[in-house]
Amino acid sequence: MYELVVEKTFDAAHALRGYNGPCENLHGHTWRVQITLSSVKLNKIGIVKDFREIKEALSASISDFDHTNLNDLPIFKKENPTSENLARIIFERMKKKIKETSKVTVWESATSAASYTE
Repeated sequence: MYELVVEKTFDAAHALRGYNGPCENLHGHTWRVQITLSSVKLNKIGIVKDFREIKEALSASISDFDHTNLNDLPIFKKENPTSENLARIIFERMKKKIKETSKVTVWESATSAASYTE
């Protein structure tokens, strides 16, 4: 199995509704998003997917999050903008663009991350 990994960051704030602790207050992160693609075979030139194509798809999938209060976005009106939900949403967006997407990991700090995989 081949795996490709691409990372990108964005800056955004959020507040966790219903959380009993400091994270219920508005606070920000530099979120790091890691996309993994998996494939059992390579194409005719010996790659799974062009890294440029992956980077463009990832940029498009997270562009509406950058420099926002995530709670203000329509997608987070009913559910919390948690790392877990971000990972799932970005995974779903990437999967529509690149079928080999197999995992998305969202880091909200250097030591804390959540992943979504199929």
